[in-house]
Amino acid sequence: MRGAPTILHLDMDAFFAAAEQAAKPSLRGKPVIVGGLGPRGVVSTASYEARVFGVRSAMAMAQARRLCPNAAYLAPRFAVYRQVSDTVMGLLSELSPLVEPLSLDEAFVDLEAGGVPASPEAARAVGERLRADIAAATGLTGSVGLAGSKMLAKIASEQAKPDGLVLIEPGTEWELLGPMSVRTLPGVGPATAEALRRAGIHTVAETREAGEEELVRLLGKAHGASLYAMACGRDDRPVVAERDAKSVSVEDTFDVDLTDRTRVQVEVARLADRCVRRLREAGRSGRTVVLKVRRYDFSTLTRSETLRGPTDDPAVVREAAARLLEGVDTTAGVRLLGVGVTGLADYTQEDLFAQAAQAAHEAEEAQERAQEVTEGAGEAGGAPQALPAALEEGGEDVSRPRRWLPGADVRHAEYGAGWVQGSGVGRVTVRFEDPWSAPGRVRTFAVDDPALEPAEPLPLVRPEPAAGPDESPAIPDGSPGHDRDQAHDQHQAHAPDPGHDHGPGPGHDHGPGHDPGRAHDRDRGRAQPLTSSP
Repeated sequence: MRGAPTILHLDMDAFFAAAEQAAKPSLRGKPVIVGGLGPRGVVSTASYEARVFGVRSAMAMAQARRLCPNAAYLAPRFAVYRQVSDTVMGLLSELSPLVEPLSLDEAFVDLEAGGVPASPEAARAVGERLRADIAAATGLTGSVGLAGSKMLAKIASEQAKPDGLVLIEPGTEWELLGPMSVRTLPGVGPATAEALRRAGIHTVAETREAGEEELVRLLGKAHGASLYAMACGRDDRPVVAERDAKSVSVEDTFDVDLTDRTRVQVEVARLADRCVRRLREAGRSGRTVVLKVRRYDFSTLTRSETLRGPTDDPAVVREAAARLLEGVDTTAGVRLLGVGVTGLADYTQEDLFAQAAQAAHEAEEAQERAQEVTEGAGEAGGAPQALPAALEEGGEDVSRPRRWLPGADVRHAEYGAGWVQGSGVGRVTVRFEDPWSAPGRVRTFAVDDPALEPAEPLPLVRPEPAAGPDESPAIPDGSPGHDRDQAHDQHQAHAPDPGHDHGPGPGHDHGPGHDPGRAHDRDRGRAQPLTSSP
């Protein structure tokens, strides 16, 4: 452990929920919960307003709805979170060449490697400047912990939440750690905490007093010795700038258990393709394909197959996943499927047979789609019609009803930019506002309204006015989508909170808590993927 607090830990405050509040003025100061919206969904992040009601990350969404029924329930927008994360990580990289990201919203920084003087005053000044820079660049807040080790820096950032800074000066570790729960220490989960509780150990001080020998007896040599060192404040782990990923995987949880074998096979093939896309985005290849199946009774099976060499070919991964599925009984029902690739490498071994199979597979699918369109036109008594452009490009058939997820960015031809507040029974409710405006007006449309289209998210911080005549970063007063008339002000004064779910008629507010498309999903009789790994 260092003699100066030159290890910094940054943790953004309620990151996903805070980003949504920054993007949606009508939700500021109100409970916001981001995660999977179906009955099997899980809370990704809850705003501090929602945490007052007992809602926490990783909680079942059904339980969160019972605890906080009037919250705004939104689907995650990972593109926005990654954009903000890139900005934050860029600010950290200006402080030091040694930045160790732990997730989109969390990272360690070695200030000593960045030339910061080894003094509490210099470290505190850097931390305060970082918090100000993050607020200016993203509009969000982050908590900063400073200490002589990674463990203590992380504990300090937890103590600093929300939107604060805590510095642990060397020599004060025991005084700080002693009264804390043993769960504060890294590596202590529910099982370890229960084993320690049975031995009468509840706090960090009691853990240290028990001694290394007793902890080894209770937890095993490796875990016991490591825990004793942590309890004594000893942590010599360095800040590592790059950590190699060991695997790439994706998985989906389904709203209704899948029992149809063909549907299970289709979902596995789709997951394999998504996994390969992530693999290629990372510039990697893998040698071992892993299939994960969680059945109706929560029993989880994992099967793997090692290939002749590393690959990033979707056909190879798809075929391997299909072979693994052949050995799994899914007749009783499947609630979760996942496909992953391990044994990562930076090169690939070409598989000509798989490439040929991929080309044949794509050609066969195109032929089947063309045949379906031709047969459909023949039955109608008309001439064969051309294949829809969306299908010719391998995309989704635009004739399908669109599904609007709560929180999604949209743009209306007349009213401008907004976000989906809720949808159902053929209607979609949109609130028209932008991150730098006052709370906007709510309007309801048909789900297939041609004037309403998905849109790219707006920046959380108002952009600087552009010199060009066509640039207009802000919507002027009185323009559609913003409330400037007195009558609407009076209406807004008595309007329900966005979290409430009201009728779908015009002028009514569905509320972000409404689960979009649920009625349509029941009508189609399909189990919809509920959550996906990022």
